[in-house]
Amino acid sequence: MTDSSVSDPANRPNLLTIREVADILRVHPRTVYRLVQESALAAIRVGTQWRVPENALHAYIESGWKQWRPDPARQRGQERERQHKLPL
Repeated sequence: MTDSSVSDPANRPNLLTIREVADILRVHPRTVYRLVQESALAAIRVGTQWRVPENALHAYIESGWKQWRPDPARQRGQERERQHKLPL
């Protein structure tokens, strides 16, 4: 007897390879391996290969957006410090 939710293709998680995740994040595959080893990115091992659930990748990206803060000096509308010129 099988669970109907697992056999339904719509409920199966979309699994990505390390290379696919690296292409999406525009990083080297070794960087993705490091994120998996550090448990920063959830993944499962299938034989000798790693697979990353698509929702885990989305969660990782969302957590990065939450941690990122824009540099206040680069915000529009703020006056920049005046640059001093040296005499020649």
